[in-house]
Amino acid sequence: MRLLHFDALGRLALTDFRGKTIPPYAILSHRWSDSEILIEDISNGTYKEKEEGYQKLQFCAEQAAQDELQYFWIDTCCIDRWNNDERSKAINSMFQWYKDATRCYVFLSDVLVSTATEPVQRRDWEASFRASKWFTRGWTLQELIAPVSVKFFSREGHPIGDKALLDQLIHEITNIPLAALRNCPLHEFSTSERKRWAKGRITTEEEDIVYCLLGILGVSMPTTYGEGQESARSRLQAELEGASNAPSIIPFSQNPRFVGRESQLAELEAKLFSNEQTTTTLAIVGSGGTGKSQLALEVAHRTRRNNKSCSVFWMDASDKDSLYQSYAVVAQKLSVRGWDDDQANMKQLIERCVVEISARQCLLIFDNAENTSLRSGGSSTTEAADLADYLPQSKLCSVIFTTISTGTAQALALENILALRKLTLDAALKMLQARLERPLANTEQQEAEHLLRELSFLPLAVMQAAACIKASGMTVQEYRSRLNGHKELAIEHSGDSSEGKLQDYDMKDPVAAALFVSIDQISRDHAFAADCLFFAACLDRKDISLDLLEAASMQARENAIRILDKYALVTRRPAESALDVHWLVHQALRKRLQVQGQLQEWTKRTIAQLLRVFPDDDQSNRSKWRRLLPHAQYALSHSLADNNDNERLRLASRCAATLLSDGRYKEAEDLFVEVMRTRKRVLTDEHPDTLTGMNNLAATYMNQGRLKEAEELQVQVMQTSKRVLTDDHPDTLASMANLASTYRNQGRWDDAEKLVQVMETRKTKLGADHPSTLTSIANLAFTWKAQGRSAEAIVLMRQCVQQRQRVLKAGHPNLKSSLTVLEQWEAT
Repeated sequence: MRLLHFDALGRLALTDFRGKTIPPYAILSHRWSDSEILIEDISNGTYKEKEEGYQKLQFCAEQAAQDELQYFWIDTCCIDRWNNDERSKAINSMFQWYKDATRCYVFLSDVLVSTATEPVQRRDWEASFRASKWFTRGWTLQELIAPVSVKFFSREGHPIGDKALLDQLIHEITNIPLAALRNCPLHEFSTSERKRWAKGRITTEEEDIVYCLLGILGVSMPTTYGEGQESARSRLQAELEGASNAPSIIPFSQNPRFVGRESQLAELEAKLFSNEQTTTTLAIVGSGGTGKSQLALEVAHRTRRNNKSCSVFWMDASDKDSLYQSYAVVAQKLSVRGWDDDQANMKQLIERCVVEISARQCLLIFDNAENTSLRSGGSSTTEAADLADYLPQSKLCSVIFTTISTGTAQALALENILALRKLTLDAALKMLQARLERPLANTEQQEAEHLLRELSFLPLAVMQAAACIKASGMTVQEYRSRLNGHKELAIEHSGDSSEGKLQDYDMKDPVAAALFVSIDQISRDHAFAADCLFFAACLDRKDISLDLLEAASMQARENAIRILDKYALVTRRPAESALDVHWLVHQALRKRLQVQGQLQEWTKRTIAQLLRVFPDDDQSNRSKWRRLLPHAQYALSHSLADNNDNERLRLASRCAATLLSDGRYKEAEDLFVEVMRTRKRVLTDEHPDTLTGMNNLAATYMNQGRLKEAEELQVQVMQTSKRVLTDDHPDTLASMANLASTYRNQGRWDDAEKLVQVMETRKTKLGADHPSTLTSIANLAFTWKAQGRSAEAIVLMRQCVQQRQRVLKAGHPNLKSSLTVLEQWEAT
């Protein structure tokens, strides 16, 4: 948990108390506007620019100070919205955070009070208080009930009264019992009564009217935005009814329209837990869009319903990061030691989690397991995770994999493989009717049969066709006519299928054909929604942040996403302010742009937008760049190299810098090499930007232990800088400091000390407190320590720490590292 406070110099600061004792704090309850302060606004010091958000922050800080509380919490700027793991934990922790707060301040932006009279008279505010939208919102329900002390304030910051004083009035407005408002234990109220407290309240996302009850009902479950209110309510009810059953995590609701796979379902259920000597391992394999995940989901829900003592855990095995996140959620559910430690070693946490899982009867479903070796963030150069290392080895456990790769299926499940083929006509008809949510008229029956044949009975294509028909209001006949007009644009899978993957049913891709019909319809009615879709085609298909979609307003962007969701073209993830695109849809979108000759144009537009939002390599931006890197790398790798494309070069350089900061040195090296070569061609060998690129490349060499290569580059940079710039130019001094550091790592202490002039020159040129000066001081301290001059080294490092404490934020990596080193040296 992070808390805000103002330091001794009056600067706003965030302090991270994760793993530490949390001090008393105030907490703000408010309704969001379009001008809220975010965590990055505090990190880069621009928070005052958002007038409305800053007004609320000032109000909360001043009120906390009056109540003698140093720390305060505001949701918009204390939660890192770019960190999906943190956001997920925050949603399930929110009720407790409000409950633990010493004071809760309710800022009513729509309640105005005249300052003519003091104290404020009830007649001045009661009418607007009763009408305040704060009482109509879903999430403010827990913010009213959870804290012991709740104080209400007008837009001007005038106190209106607290929950205890106004309980009768609040009861009249909300119908919440007085006992609940007076903090009577919630278990003394029935579940149905607590559910009724949310009746009539509204939320931006329809699922939130269910999720906002989690803390009030004492339930923890994954939030799955896009599932719809009824599905969310059904999952909540299942959690309540299964409170005494084995713990499970199935993040998707059971599909009430599941049809067409009854025989395969029976086969899977018959094999589960049939072997008492070892783990039962099965694989469902099939082409994209055949319904592998839907079949596994049906098995998961039936297992949970029919076997109360069996835990069911759904794992995303599409890449290493997704698998780690899935295990982190399971660790929290099972209270595995270290689950709440954000600094915990993930491999060790997963090992403990696997041990815990192996000791109980359970079913694990690894969805989208396309390879046995998983990479991080879609990159082929990062350290891989072997899927086999994360599987339980217990006769109590059964495992199901879903995959499009026959090779992966055979490697994971040997011969225990269920291959999905096309649906029967009868099953496809049932699926179409279920998705249309109406029976087919007699006159439509024959047209529907022809349509389904043209869609190759592929479930994903059927779903998209039904969504388009339903959203646009066209008839089956009209849809089929439009579909026929797009057949020649469809993707030929026979030329695109990779070895080991099942061939698709038809030479033409039905998903692409169905997609093109939807795109044409959306382009006519909602041009911006179509643009969002084309933009998504130039990014990695998973976790596309909505911040990347440039819109006239937040409402315009939200409307576009809702339209795409209605047409079943994206999967919304509001908890992360993001969306996903199915890989077949993503592939078809790129083909569409390519056929129209617009793919490279859209790629350039995407790179330009990425450059606008991609952060620098400051450690405070780590969560943001980690989420944006897969998109930037995808766009860069699919764009044409162009010496005159300055935006592409700048994005590549920025990505490389963040990769270097993140310790992904080989990936950073590859990008820095590309940037350096381009700059040499375009700018010449002696241009400062070229020299910066060479310095950065040298840093990757040094971190990989390639010290000789690093030294050669740094010597070249230093000599060129002295010739082109001056001996005391900051860039020249930086190159000398880098070279000194390399000498030190090589054990060449005398050579390193000869560059001590860097420190003295920098004090004059840059100032004693300049970060580069302090880096030089630290390097010299290391050199003296290695030469046995420990006392002098400690004095110098103390100086470095003191100066860094004055100029750097608490928690800055350089400050933390120098503090740690000083403590170690002083201890010895």
